[in-house]
Amino acid sequence: MEEIYLDNAATTRCDPQAANIALELMTTEYANPSSLHSKGISAHKRLDIARQQLATSLGCDPEEVVFTSSGTQSNNIGILGSARQRSKNGGGIVGISTMHPSAIKPIEYLGSQGMCIDLLPPKPDGSHDIEAIANAVAEDTILLVCDFVNSEVGSIAPIERISRAARRKSRNIHIHVDGVQAFGKVKFSSRSLDIDSMAISGHKIFAPKGCGALYLRRGAKIKQLLFGSSQERGIYPGTENTPAICAFGHMSRIVCDNFDERHARVLEICESFVKKASQIPGVCMNSPPGATPYICNISIPNIASEPMIHFLAARGIYLSGGSACSKGALSPVLTAMGLERRRIRGALRISFSPQNRAEDVDKLIEALRIGIATL
Repeated sequence: MEEIYLDNAATTRCDPQAANIALELMTTEYANPSSLHSKGISAHKRLDIARQQLATSLGCDPEEVVFTSSGTQSNNIGILGSARQRSKNGGGIVGISTMHPSAIKPIEYLGSQGMCIDLLPPKPDGSHDIEAIANAVAEDTILLVCDFVNSEVGSIAPIERISRAARRKSRNIHIHVDGVQAFGKVKFSSRSLDIDSMAISGHKIFAPKGCGALYLRRGAKIKQLLFGSSQERGIYPGTENTPAICAFGHMSRIVCDNFDERHARVLEICESFVKKASQIPGVCMNSPPGATPYICNISIPNIASEPMIHFLAARGIYLSGGSACSKGALSPVLTAMGLERRRIRGALRISFSPQNRAEDVDKLIEALRIGIATL
């Protein structure tokens, strides 16, 4: 049975080039990059190359790239570390209520520790309300956390405008961005965004799981959360996952160097799907206009998402009902958008990649029609 994979926002299939690089680093350049002998030095050089590759892709200096084990780790370090660094100054934290749990949960934890937090809802279409964010930031606000691309509906935040508005209100604010769904899919430079930190992840861009990175602007200080040796400037101590890191660095250049071609391909596929899905009676579009073409969220209000997901999977078509980390719970994103309950329960997230083909859309549309008639 042919496989049609449309759950790329959850994870991507590891690219063969990335897999070969990881294999090489596990079997040939396998030494600990902190070891002082020649083999360790060779492994460290490969680590330096990967750091430079990530820095080029992010538009920053290599010294501003900290390797971690995941996007979740990067969000936790960026949020908790910056908040604790500034907590002595008082002030509160502003975030967006529809962010990924790896950003929401650390903020809620800080709230449980006595810090004042304000989680703002999105506009009804799922986009960010810049005016509301600016109004929520006060002179003593110490941290603003924002997602770049929403992991469920694909809305793209105007980060540059948000950061300008926030810094006009608070001079000492730290701005952290969850860029996991944006990296490689939205064109940006960390410099022009005017942010202090950003989380990204390897397995969202065809690199192996188990590797993420934190962009930390030069001069931005965060409190150390983990303790051990001095790897990654002590921010994320421990032996680096060199195989995954080197694969991550390589794929960052592949997706960014070929951004326009890849984006055009995904846009064409997504537009074709939206046009054809809109012609199916009862299908509702949940992704707002201007959302990334990599994520398209729809609802079939009369059919719960889980049986439809299983129906499609039995036919070799794989997608999800929302963020993989929600594990089937009612979507907080669609709930915050004010959608009715049956529409939320019938939500499906289709996430495309350049590996998808036009015929994948036709087969998905046909399967959806049969699924609706059957279920």
